[in-house]
Amino acid sequence: MSEYVVYILNSSTYNKIYIGYSSSLNERFYPHNLFTNKGYTLVYSTWRVILINFF
Repeated sequence: MSEYVVYILNSSTYNKIYIGYSSSLNERFYPHNLFTNKGYTLVYSTWRVILINFF
C-alpha cells in the first residue's frame, strides 16, 4: 500500500496558499522553491510548509 502526503504551503509575501499531494514528498516539494520551475509556485515563491498529513 502506498503512502500519500497532503501538504499546504504558504507564501506570506503574497498571502497565497498552495495545496498539494504526492506519493513522494521529497521529490515533489523540492521544486516548489526552485526558481527554474514554471507556474503558480514560481510566481508566488518563497514557500514555507504550514501543514503535512500522511495517509
